Amino acid sequence: MKGLNKQKIFWHSRRGMLELDLLLVPFTREVFDDLTSDEQLLYQGLLQQEDQDLYALLMRSDHPESGKYKPITSKILAHNKSQL
Repeated sequence: MKGLNKQKIFWHSRRGMLELDLLLVPFTREVFDDLTSDEQLLYQGLLQQEDQDLYALLMRSDHPESGKYKPITSKILAHNKSQL
């Protein structure tokens, strides 16, 4: 992993909401290592959001920071869709 501790990222991907766990845990296990360094940092920043804000970002609500995180949230959602 490019400079970030994957185990730490994995544990931060586990959230208090099942809906978030179902999106983030598989993404971390299966995609995180293939992200660019910038994408990994963006993902790490995304994980610092509160669960409600993170859920809003992933569900494409009118969250103030939705544009900033759109590149990574799109990848998370695309990965989830490919798993269905």
